[in-house]
Amino acid sequence: MNTLKKNLFRYLKHISLTILVLSAIAIVVGLNIGASLHYDDHPLMMVIDKEGPYVFYKNNSTLQVNHIRGNKNDGFYLEQKEHSTTGKILINSYFQIDSTYFEIEINPEIDIPPTSYDDNQPILAISDIEGGYKTFRDFLIANKVIDKKLNWIFKKGHLVLVGDFVDRGWSVTQVLWFIYKLEQDAKKQGGGVHFILGNHELKNMQGFYRDAAPKYFAASNILGKQLHELYNQDSFIGKWMSSKNTLEIINGNLFVHGGIHPDLANYEISLDEINQIVRNNYYRAYYPEREKTIEQFLNSTKTGICWYRVYYKDDLTQEEVEKGLDKFNAKSVVVGHTLQSEVNRKFNGKVIGIDVKHPKDYHKNFPYHESEGLLIEENIYYRVLADGEKREI
Repeated sequence: MNTLKKNLFRYLKHISLTILVLSAIAIVVGLNIGASLHYDDHPLMMVIDKEGPYVFYKNNSTLQVNHIRGNKNDGFYLEQKEHSTTGKILINSYFQIDSTYFEIEINPEIDIPPTSYDDNQPILAISDIEGGYKTFRDFLIANKVIDKKLNWIFKKGHLVLVGDFVDRGWSVTQVLWFIYKLEQDAKKQGGGVHFILGNHELKNMQGFYRDAAPKYFAASNILGKQLHELYNQDSFIGKWMSSKNTLEIINGNLFVHGGIHPDLANYEISLDEINQIVRNNYYRAYYPEREKTIEQFLNSTKTGICWYRVYYKDDLTQEEVEKGLDKFNAKSVVVGHTLQSEVNRKFNGKVIGIDVKHPKDYHKNFPYHESEGLLIEENIYYRVLADGEKREI
């Protein structure tokens, strides 16, 4: 009997050690590929009261502004107001966690932004916020883009948002309207906000909602709409998003969510033409066709500029990287999309990756990560941190 107990104890000990070793390996591998543990959901996560605004065109001259009111116990209803597109339209957006509002003035005129800028003004770039309003707001305050009252103080500087500001988070509505507000405020100061669309913005416009927070399925149903209708051409925020570029060059630096495939250099095409071709397909989901065209190349989920993880997944040479940059007379390319441990430069400084893990508004993750971004100032490149510290890279 004693021998049996000893053997059983030895067996359990070996099993426990094996499980411990395998768990440690799994944790290390998970951390290396960017995995994290989601915990401690905020109690306000699924509160929809005051959610909005959701603004839709009732006709060519009238906008209808919707805010959701109510709760599960008493029921939900819509607070609706109509505004003429010829008058001043002031709306506000509410953030549950700290019970704050910000005001937005809608400009009914929506223009396609330029593709190129050259003015030697400073550039602050950040990507992949993924519906994290508080994280985004606080980062901009710490890095002196806005003050604590959300006023633009970056003067004539460029704030570049390198895609994937939607999905996965629970503050997508607030994030999009905040970008719109910043854009309007920056213009008045001579500055610029550049919302470069990523693959998740395209997913939302094209009806792929696997990564949308459940809150938005609830909101769309209360509004009496399908989720894709929140971003279509009858939605003001959707029409505004669809005017945006997927590639811009600012002071010699290319900004694109995914990357520039080296073979793009083989096509006779300009940056403006690239943007227009991709824009023409914002509401058309990509499926490969037998005919291989530049349209197929630019919108492909493998080679397309919003999707391709060219600099981190393929065995590229320095020559191939510079081939894509030389095509557009660019000195560097700044990308999101592919997760990095920190903002960094690769390929002799030609490629700058800025997609990092950001804190979430409505839950915590282990390990905890702080936001980072990129500052380009007087042709010097800095990694900027959540507390406003900057480190040259």
